[in-house]
Amino acid sequence: MRTIKFILQKEFLQIFRNKSMLPVIFALPIIQLCVLVFAATYEMKNTNLFVVDRDLSSHSREIISKFNGSPFFTVTNIDFSMQEAEKELFKDKADAIIYFENGFGESVDKKESAEVQVLVNAIDASAAGLYNAYILSVIQEYNLHINSKLKSVSKGNPILQVQNTYSYLYNPEMKYIPYMLPGILVLLVTVIGLFLSAMNVVREKEIGTIEQINVTPIKKHQFLIGKLIPFLVIGFFELGIGLILAAFVFQIPFLGSVWLIYLVAFVYLLTILGIGLLISTQTETQQQAMFIAWFFMIIFIMMSGLFTPTESMPMWGQKLNVLNPVAYFIKIIRMIMLKGSGLTDILKDLGILALYSITILSIAVNRYRKVA
Repeated sequence: MRTIKFILQKEFLQIFRNKSMLPVIFALPIIQLCVLVFAATYEMKNTNLFVVDRDLSSHSREIISKFNGSPFFTVTNIDFSMQEAEKELFKDKADAIIYFENGFGESVDKKESAEVQVLVNAIDASAAGLYNAYILSVIQEYNLHINSKLKSVSKGNPILQVQNTYSYLYNPEMKYIPYMLPGILVLLVTVIGLFLSAMNVVREKEIGTIEQINVTPIKKHQFLIGKLIPFLVIGFFELGIGLILAAFVFQIPFLGSVWLIYLVAFVYLLTILGIGLLISTQTETQQQAMFIAWFFMIIFIMMSGLFTPTESMPMWGQKLNVLNPVAYFIKIIRMIMLKGSGLTDILKDLGILALYSITILSIAVNRYRKVA
């Protein structure tokens, strides 16, 4: 323990003496968390609509007013020319076009079939599907309103309608920030742990101090423990700052146990630090370590379920995702923070993560060669 204590003193001195690294470790993650939580969202707001209204009836104007009153839409222009609307669509200044042909209102008054044409910019397929669904829901709502109104007039009695009531569990206000923040917090902790640990041992190789350490009586496990603990502490610190921001700045309801999150974070950070250590022992320069760490980081992030559900991936991707530690922690931290899940609810994923950490650390320690 005395030897490990001296190694830890050396590591912390190196970290705090490097003035250029301190903002990277402590300031940038907090700034990134505050920015990404608002920027990384799939909420569709302010969808730009170009309306081509050749009918100019009370019915077309009423539908247009419904779009104007919706928080999801912004009617950028109302014109008679379909060519002008298509030009705006080509310039990417309009997300969708709604076209009312001449005689639309007359067909509605005569209780005949009336058509509304919708053209959606489908370069982004997922966004286009949402645009189309929102537009159709507004038109469908107006259609139900007209049908009930016509039936009520024809029969002389108001139409009794079924009233639906519903509630959204765990996120009743349907906000995107409570869903994104835990995942982004995992991402920032991962970046710090993976990159710093990946460049740690290889930095000793570059500056030549690894040779001096290798000829000392320091044992291999003592050296590696001393290398990993500082980044474990830094990871805990980053996580704590993120949880404080989540509770007091973003007002996210915290339903689970903080200690359980830290237990999972301990196991998770051992896994990530083990991957970083393995990269560090197999590379000769910090540049090599950084590129390899970035390669794995991109795969982990894109397949983690941070932005898109893992269930939407092809079956081979879902099977490959078993090796993705980021996916486990994102799933677990969302369950604990937003649903109040306990240890028994996450035991399976936590067990897999623990097995992962033991395996990767064993491989990393075995691959490190110390010449005594």
